[in-house]
Amino acid sequence: MAVILCYGDSNTHGTAPLERPGSHDRHPKGQRWVDVLAEGLGADHEVIAEGLPARTTVHDDPVEGGCRNGALVLPAILHSHRPVDLLIVMLGTNDLKSRFSVTAWEIARSVERLVLMARAEDVVDRILVVAPVPVRECGTLEAVFVGAEVRQQGLTELLREMATRQGCGFFDAGAHAQVSPLDGVHMDAAGQMAIGRAMIPAVREALA
Repeated sequence: MAVILCYGDSNTHGTAPLERPGSHDRHPKGQRWVDVLAEGLGADHEVIAEGLPARTTVHDDPVEGGCRNGALVLPAILHSHRPVDLLIVMLGTNDLKSRFSVTAWEIARSVERLVLMARAEDVVDRILVVAPVPVRECGTLEAVFVGAEVRQQGLTELLREMATRQGCGFFDAGAHAQVSPLDGVHMDAAGQMAIGRAMIPAVREALA
């Protein structure tokens, strides 16, 4: 059985568009992209969802707290599920919050650091880098992501180039879904499911 570990943030967790900041609405099981991927791959694949809302690539969050730094907990998560045939990394959205003041290049470099860290643990066979769906400055999270639309420019291509350089697979989530105008960050159920369906062939290729 192939073990696939999906390492991400609220969009991997399955968070629904927020009607108010701080709410915790989540799409029902079966409507999250990880569940759709698992169903499409079949019973000979174990798909593990490791999505934490507000998780960043490498940054401690002074506002959210709660071990949101993806680099700090990645080794422990990898070893808790080892051996891992495929690690799917979909992070970078929360790095776009104004409190971090980072560029698209720095976000791509941070994801690259996670790739290198994962390989150093020697429990991961293959890695698939996912460029997250671009955010919009609108709705309930507009104030949190001030300036994000400018800062994210070029991020998808930078992640694609990094994945090629590191010998990873690549998937562009933004080619298959858009964020909801309700909060500018999360997807509705249709978007979640579209990503899950579209990722099936990319995962099969990464495992081949």
